[in-house]
Amino acid sequence: MLHLATPADASSDFGDSTDSDFADAVLAGLSASQKVVPARFFYDTAGSQLFEAITELPEYYPTRTEIGILAACSMDIAGRVGPGRVVVEFGSGSSVKTPSFLRAVAASAYVPIDISTEFLAMAATDLAAKLPDLSVFPLAADFTRPLSLPAAIAARPKLGFFPGSTLGNLGPAAAVDLLRAFGDTLGDASWLVIGLDLRKDRATLEAAYNDAAGVTAAFNFNVLHRINRELGGTLDPTAFVHEAPFNADLGRIEMHLRARHTTDFSVLGRHFTLAAGASIHTENSHKWTLDEQRLLARAAGWTPVAVWTDPAHWFAVHLWRHDAASVEP
Repeated sequence: MLHLATPADASSDFGDSTDSDFADAVLAGLSASQKVVPARFFYDTAGSQLFEAITELPEYYPTRTEIGILAACSMDIAGRVGPGRVVVEFGSGSSVKTPSFLRAVAASAYVPIDISTEFLAMAATDLAAKLPDLSVFPLAADFTRPLSLPAAIAARPKLGFFPGSTLGNLGPAAAVDLLRAFGDTLGDASWLVIGLDLRKDRATLEAAYNDAAGVTAAFNFNVLHRINRELGGTLDPTAFVHEAPFNADLGRIEMHLRARHTTDFSVLGRHFTLAAGASIHTENSHKWTLDEQRLLARAAGWTPVAVWTDPAHWFAVHLWRHDAASVEP
């Protein structure tokens, strides 16, 4: 059963605010000394499709590793949280990991939240066909901002679902802020299942973001195409090269679009120059230890309850509980 959420279900008019947000963020980011475009703008329809292709690449271990962990631990999670909770998935994408998880935890309803309206609608319709007895409330929204859940499920007990290690795109302070926002959205006595990538050797990490087929590079370049298409940009993609090295000092993969030569371009009528060798920084992907991941949880008011990893300890799936009284000031 598919229930389409209306703008009144969210905190703002998603379409209008997102267009303005994209323009403002791009102009501000390109005006900085280290030019940057926030990673959340990768995920238009084309970007979402490219990311789904990335998850199937042989070099990209996180998705298949997390799916394996979830298959092994979902029944344990179900026993701990109890049946009948509304599952709220932050950044649902194609929801490929979701049907078996929803069955295992005996979800009473499902709220997929994603920034790409078109991609969300397709994924929600597909899921509703696979689980016809489950109420599905797709919500087009930027989950990094305050939002309200659909009224029909707002008062029901909730289980947050945040797979894919998306939290790693944020630095520690921003990650804590987002986890606190999740607690506010889900409410007291809620639970969160979250997948987080673990720190490992440089070669494995860099291969995952520099695949031989060039799909990750295309995903990175897509943000330039989006700027050109939606903001009247004149960026020449052939003037850039995709780079994704591991910064060991900061414990993160850094994705850049680096200029092959000095290049001039405009966005919304504003002129910019990027010197040869300079870059547009498009994404970070932090790789934390288990102890660091638990520390993030506690700092945001979540109590770590259980954790599961794969045999190689490349990836972790955590179960956390939220109690409002435990949130640090």
